[in-house]
Formats: sequence, C-alpha cells, structure tokens
Amino acid sequence: RVFAFRDARWAPDPVKGPFAAVRGPHPAPLVIDNGSFQTRAGWACPDPSVPAEPLLRFRSLAARSRGARGGAGAETQVGNDLGSAEPLRWLLRSPFDRNVPVQLELQELLLDHVFQRLGVSSQGCVDHPIVLTEAVCNPLYSRQMMSELLFECYQVPKVSYGVDSLYSFYHNRRQNWPCSGLVISSGYQCTHILPVLEGRLDAKNCKRINLGGCQAAVYLQRLLQLKYPGHFAAITLSRMEEILHEHSYIAEDYIEELQKWRCPEYYENNVHKMQLPFSNKLLGSTLTSEEKQGKRQQQLRRLQELNARRREEKLQLDQERLDRLLYVQELLEDGQMDQFHKALVELNMDSAEELQSYINKLSVSVEQTKQKILQSEVNIEVDVVDSKPETPDLDPLGSEQSLEDVESINEFEPLFAEEQPEAEKPVAAVQPVFNLAEYHQLFLGTERIRVPEIVFQPSLIGEDQAGIAETMQYVLERYSKEQQAVLVQNVFLTGGNTMYPGLKARVQKELLEMRPFQSSFQVHLASSPVLDAWYGARDWAVEHMSREEGWITRKDYDEKGGEYLKEHCASNVYVPIRLPKQAPRAAEAAAPGRALASGTG
Repeated sequence: RVFAFRDARWAPDPVKGPFAAVRGPHPAPLVIDNGSFQTRAGWACPDPSVPAEPLLRFRSLAARSRGARGGAGAETQVGNDLGSAEPLRWLLRSPFDRNVPVQLELQELLLDHVFQRLGVSSQGCVDHPIVLTEAVCNPLYSRQMMSELLFECYQVPKVSYGVDSLYSFYHNRRQNWPCSGLVISSGYQCTHILPVLEGRLDAKNCKRINLGGCQAAVYLQRLLQLKYPGHFAAITLSRMEEILHEHSYIAEDYIEELQKWRCPEYYENNVHKMQLPFSNKLLGSTLTSEEKQGKRQQQLRRLQELNARRREEKLQLDQERLDRLLYVQELLEDGQMDQFHKALVELNMDSAEELQSYINKLSVSVEQTKQKILQSEVNIEVDVVDSKPETPDLDPLGSEQSLEDVESINEFEPLFAEEQPEAEKPVAAVQPVFNLAEYHQLFLGTERIRVPEIVFQPSLIGEDQAGIAETMQYVLERYSKEQQAVLVQNVFLTGGNTMYPGLKARVQKELLEMRPFQSSFQVHLASSPVLDAWYGARDWAVEHMSREEGWITRKDYDEKGGEYLKEHCASNVYVPIRLPKQAPRAAEAAAPGRALASGTG
C-alpha cells in the first residue's frame, strides 16, 4: 500500500472555437458555476453539436508575476495557466472571502478568462445571457457589485442568479421525488444545511458551518508536518488535497473506528504510505584509491588557488596603503609641514617616527607576500600523499603562509579522513544505513478518518461551532412534526466535500439516532457532487431560455438597482432594502413655529 504523489500540473486551457449553434438567431446562455474552489463554464444549448458539459474547469485563482528587470512588465495568470499552485503559493489571490466574491477586480480577471477561452466573438460586449451561481443568502452588496460588473463592463443583455446546491438538487430530481427536502451542501469553504419546502428555499432557517475542504487540507498539513518535521517543505497543500480526495474516508462510528486502529494488525492492513520524491544517489561512494587520490589532488589545488587569490588581494591593499604613507613622507621631506600634519591627523598618527615604523612594517609585509606568490607559481604541481599533509609540505618558507594554509586545510580534514584507504581491498558496494525510500514515506493511519471528521466535530481543530449532525437536528426542530417527516424523506448530499466514502452511511446513522422510533427517512447522494450544480444550471437555462421568469434585464438593473433579484425555483429569496421614511422638511420647519405661537399665547 505505497502510493506515489501525482503532483499533476495544470494544462493551459485552449481557446475554443465559436459554435454556430451558439450564435444562432437567439444567442445561447452562458452558464458559469462561480465556485470558491473551481470555476466551471459552458454553453446551455439544446443543439447536439454543442457539448452538454462544462468546457472550462479551472481553479478560481490568479497570480501576478513581478516581471523581468528592464524587460516586459508584470503578467497576470489565471487558473490553469498557472501550471501549479505551489511555486506561486504566496502570490496566489482569490476573489472570494469564504464563499462570497468580494474582490471584483479579480472576479473580472476570471470572467475575462472565461469569455476569451470560450471564444465569445462579439465586439465590445458579451451578447449572451449569463446564468451565474452565488452563495446562499448572498449579501446584497456582493450581488450589486456583480450585476454592475456584468451590465456596465460586459454589457450583457440579461443575467440570472441561482444557488449552486439548489441547482444540483434541481438536476437530480427524479420522478415521484418530493419537491421538499433537506439539502446538505459541503464545499471548499463552507457547509450549508438548506431546507426546501414545496420547491422553494426556506431562507429563514438556513444554517452555515464555516468548515469545508480548505480547513481540512490545512489541518492535515499541520498534522503531518508535526509528525514528520524532516519533510516540512515537502508536505504542501496541493499534496494534502490529493490525500483528502483519494485516501480519506468518514467513519460511521468515529470512536469505534479509532479503537480498530489501535490493533497493530488492523494498522498494518489499512495504513496508506505516501511516497515523497527522493534521489536514489547513495550517501557513500565506491571510489577506487586512484580516484580518491585524484579527488584529493583536485581539492588541494582548489585550496591553493584560493590562498593565492587571498594573497593577491592582501598584496593590493598593502601596496595601496604603503603608497599613501610614502606620499605623506615625501611631504615631510619637501618641507610642506601644514599638509604633512593634516595628513598625519587623517591617518590617526602622532609623529614622523610612528609613520616611519608603519612604512617599515608594510614594506616587509609586501615583500614577503610577493615572495609567497612567486613561490606558489613555481610549485604548481603538488605531490599528494595518502597520509595527512604536514605544514612544511604546504609551506616551504615556514612563515605566515603555513598558518593560513593549515587553517584552510583543517576545514577539509573530515573529508580527507573519510577517503583514506585503510588497505588495498576489493571495492564493494556501500549499503545504506536505512532504507532511503522508506525514510521518504508518509504513513497515513488515523489521519485518514481524523481529518474529514471535522465537519461532524469542529472541536477537533478548536472551532466553537456545531457539526453537521447538531445543525441538522437544530434545523429540523424549527418545523412541526409533519414538516420534519416531509424533509427527512429527501435528505440530499451535494458539493465536492461530500465525496468522502462513508459520508452517506454516517448521515443515515445520525438521522437514525435523532429521529423517532420506527420513523422513515431517505438519504440521497448527488450523481456528480462536483458538476451537478453546473448541469442543473444548464437544465434551468435551457427550459427558461425563452421565458422572462428568473432573468434580470438591463431595464430591471437600471430601474431597481444592482441588488435586485428575480426569484425562481433555484434562487435565493430577494429581501429588498427598506429604508425608514423620513418626515418632510416642511413639516419639520413648521413644528417649531407652532410651538413658539402656542408659547406666546
């Protein structure tokens, strides 16, 4: 059970050619599932030549590069054009705060990417209706800014807003399905419990849990970094998301599952080992004595070149200082006493005797350095012996050079000691002390169930929130017993964070514990929890293409404002802003006059 990380790179999205059926007499709607984790876009056209699936799928991220020095300016990359998230992790930006778009300049970059790659060929505007998903109970300000962006910047003819989880519920409806149900939607940032009664969302009793796939990935990264501090940098968020998608599951009974993991046999049979990339190069080397001698000779020559370079630099500095001192001495000999005393002050000297002493010392030092340089040029070839090199072998002059060379040689002593052959023996392969591949493995035991459990027990990561089971019970208790029985007959799971194996069984177990004895309930999982929101939005757009229901036109935007929403079966509930009525100014001005007249009377 050893699994390798794929570390897949994102392939840049190609520019799709325009479909003739999309342009038609009536432009086909463009469906955009604007998710905080991934953006999905495609056409809603009944023509069979147009694919009935999202043509674009990319992460809702953008990064702005710094640009080359003196070259082209900074470049902004979006979605799959980034290639991989990890090298640009600290430059990535998202338009979302939780699941609500708040950075509209980044949202504009994502929409530009969508329109360009889908081949929207209209000049100066986007003449296709837009179907866009939004968050549950989306703030009016966010919808206002989004409508302003679509109508003012892109000049779209009309737009429709809907909730992604309700679109998924709409797409998965089957014959004899009740129009009511309890939708559990868990995504990248949030988890929602949405009661639907008679086909409409009951917004007053919706509840949100601020936990999703993002918090699970961060929690798993923190656990593994504490468990394997030697691989801190290799435990990245992208790899944690891969582990969550492919190796995690939700236990039907968390405590009972933990007891199973305490058994060594169960642990060995169920642990998943994630193989980190590593180099097969051994720490030791199988060099012959001739190769070792050549390597030592190369190292000693490099050391000799380094010492020669240092001597030349020292000679240059000493020569410059000596020339300066001789110039000051010439001032004394020429009788220029004022300039001489001024130069002595600059040199921090007190008398001519001190100046002469410094000149003598520097002269001797310069002469010795010149001799060392000449000697090193003559003795280029160094005889290399297997024993430790002694000081006279490196410094025949026996002066200051020996101290420098010995200090530099001492840095290489451990290396030389490792390479000294004890005796002439046949060279054998060096076996590593431990298994290098196993050292670069991450063992996933209880982490496989511990991390997804946070949506049921947020206290595991220190969050003071209720889990899915408590929130679901709280929502149900706000209805009568008859309505509760109707809602639990269609508990619907959707969203990318509901794809864990065992989630459906866990929700059934929680419902069994909270519902009355011998009561019935049904739990359904979306056919495609990730893409059903886009499919549902497409189904709605195809059915309502020629209707006015649910579409906000440019006239509605101009008359009623950007926060206006036309409701439909998969939309939010529109709650307009009600400002308190102010008294007319004329009445306010007349009131003090009447009070003054009554006081005078």
